[in-house]
Amino acid sequence: MSTFQTNSIKNIHKLSVAPMMDCTDKHFRMIMRKISSEVLLYTEMIVAKSLVYTDNKKKFLDFNNEEHPISIQFGGDNPQILKEAAKMAQDWGYDEINFNVGCPSPRVSSGNFGASLMKDPLKVAKCIESLKNSCRLPVTIKHRIGVDEDDSFKNLNNFVRYISNAGADRFTVHARKAILKGLNPKQNRTIPPLRYDIVKKLKKLNPELLIEINGGFTHIDESLKALNDFDGVMIGRSVYKHPLRWSEIDQKVYGINKKKEFCFNYYLVLNSLHRETFN
Repeated sequence: MSTFQTNSIKNIHKLSVAPMMDCTDKHFRMIMRKISSEVLLYTEMIVAKSLVYTDNKKKFLDFNNEEHPISIQFGGDNPQILKEAAKMAQDWGYDEINFNVGCPSPRVSSGNFGASLMKDPLKVAKCIESLKNSCRLPVTIKHRIGVDEDDSFKNLNNFVRYISNAGADRFTVHARKAILKGLNPKQNRTIPPLRYDIVKKLKKLNPELLIEINGGFTHIDESLKALNDFDGVMIGRSVYKHPLRWSEIDQKVYGINKKKEFCFNYYLVLNSLHRETFN
């Protein structure tokens, strides 16, 4: 369990590494932390109900103290269960809590959470309020620009305003809509077109809100450019497939020169993972 002092939401994270199922486990997060000491890391999505009812909390909650700043992402639709999960996350030492309203997986949708929840702003608001009232951590939300035919800008803006009033501290917007029937999760990351213009309009109409953009960013320079329009950029599959492509994050984004120590840090992580796997 960590004793790290949690960050204030005022300490805005310019870059974050997206929560990705079967990707952002503790091993990958440690590799990313050696690449950058500053980016916000996320756990894989954790189903709140699974955490609350398991006897093995450590399996879901454990992380290395070096991983800070780190956000835990929950999926679910029951405010009371989310409340209990949030208390556990705070006690374990996480820096913030993220609520998943963007996953288009059929399995997730069948559980009435993930992207399907965008169709029920009232329920999302109750979940956010429950998370906020249960802990002192920042509570953020990750969502799409729309779901199925419910993809008008008016509905998106109303959703964000409504959830903002419920207390959400930051919005991470995947600039694609989710298509819940006919596309699998992988197709939902590529087939619906990217609409950065919609997220840009959302930020322009709501300048007081912290809005982070997600979707399709493959290089540092394009992420830097996006920071001119948004409070943060979330990077996903590109950083998982090509982590070394992002080796200059701290230098280019945060003005921290770590080139000399990067290769050695990377070697240490790979060596420790090798020993953990084969010994």
